[in-house]
Amino acid sequence: MKKYLVVILLALTLASCGLYSSFERPNVSNLDVLYEGDTAHTRLATIPWREFFTDTLLQKYIERGLEYNIDMRTARLNIVQAEASLEAARFAFLPSVNASLQATLNAGGGESGTIGYSLVPAASWDLDFFGAKRNAERKAQVAVEQSKLAEQAVQSKLIATIANSYYTLLMLDEQLKTSQDTRDTWEENIRTLSALKSAGKATEAAVQQARANKLGVDASIHTLEEQIVEQEAALATLMGVLPFEIKRGILADQKFPEEYSIGVPMELVSQRPDILQAEATLATKFYAVGEAKAAFYPAVTLTGSTGWMDAAGEIITDPSAFVFKVVGSVVQPIFARGATRARVKQLTAQHETALLQYRQALLNAGADVNNALKQIQASRERYLIDVAQIEALEDAVWNTQLLMKYGSASYLEVLTAQQNLLRAELAESTDRFSEVQGFVNLYYALGGGVSSESRE
Repeated sequence: MKKYLVVILLALTLASCGLYSSFERPNVSNLDVLYEGDTAHTRLATIPWREFFTDTLLQKYIERGLEYNIDMRTARLNIVQAEASLEAARFAFLPSVNASLQATLNAGGGESGTIGYSLVPAASWDLDFFGAKRNAERKAQVAVEQSKLAEQAVQSKLIATIANSYYTLLMLDEQLKTSQDTRDTWEENIRTLSALKSAGKATEAAVQQARANKLGVDASIHTLEEQIVEQEAALATLMGVLPFEIKRGILADQKFPEEYSIGVPMELVSQRPDILQAEATLATKFYAVGEAKAAFYPAVTLTGSTGWMDAAGEIITDPSAFVFKVVGSVVQPIFARGATRARVKQLTAQHETALLQYRQALLNAGADVNNALKQIQASRERYLIDVAQIEALEDAVWNTQLLMKYGSASYLEVLTAQQNLLRAELAESTDRFSEVQGFVNLYYALGGGVSSESRE
């Protein structure tokens, strides 16, 4: 009998060898070129966020956000849940053990009753010959990794969002200062035109036009102040705290790498948390298919019990009469094969869907990098044009004001030059912010903001 049992177990073991396999990253060689890029001079994705964002005030706000942001705290709790599920999956490999303690009272016929006791420990062990438990454990392990990657994705996004919000405040501050300086200039213009009017060199229309322009600037100042308050509140919300006074630097002092070529795309974007998360989802579906396929094969279970009882199960009063019993069983599903086949088909389709989503995530990553690079390049070119334009307009304003005092230019030329200067100065701050935002977007697009320790 023992020989037959050994042969059966050996056959089952050999049959199970091809039922379990480890997940491997799919071949996506046709996506090697996601965007154009030279050999990396500065690998933005590997720069710690504290080195990339050098503004010490911004660093404090990012640290506060990572500690108190609601999404970050939720992501950490999701990791705890996934780790508990993995622990349960690992315990499934161990035998289940229980003990039954019974007391029996036998009485009747007017005789005094007798009390008997039985203590029956029992164990059951489901042998995982066909990989069902191994696939379930690996799936749970991947789920833990996936939850950690989800936390990293939240962290990377949160850092980029806080940085963008902070830099938006710096842009609004600069535009507010420009508008306030322009308002002061218009007030001076009103005084100058009023004096020229008294001297018969300007008209009432010129004075009123200057006042109208000054009122337009006043309105834009109130709008900017409102936007600043809203942006401060939004930034506080990202940090998970109540609104408070946001101390900050100035936009012109923000420094970023001058060389931002990002090298081989697949090597870098494949480390983005969302890409790794999509890969983990694909692995989860892979192991789910393996777990479902194992249901086609027999379930091999060993059960054992021990205690004080006779062969008929009656209580034995002699403590020396110790009984030990082991039973092996093999259960082969028959009528459930149709349902199992349908489940395998369903999970296989989910696995193929996850593969498509993984490929799409890579394509999206390439598009994000492309867009960020183009944003940096276009914003920098516009900014250089803005600087040159402002220099020319400042000269134009000074010359027209001088000519107007001596009657060689009209007030309309002065007003036009000053309006053009204001627009150019506002455009300069906007384009400078757009360039800074492009660096933040590129850093995020390459998976930056996640420390190497958290990826391990």
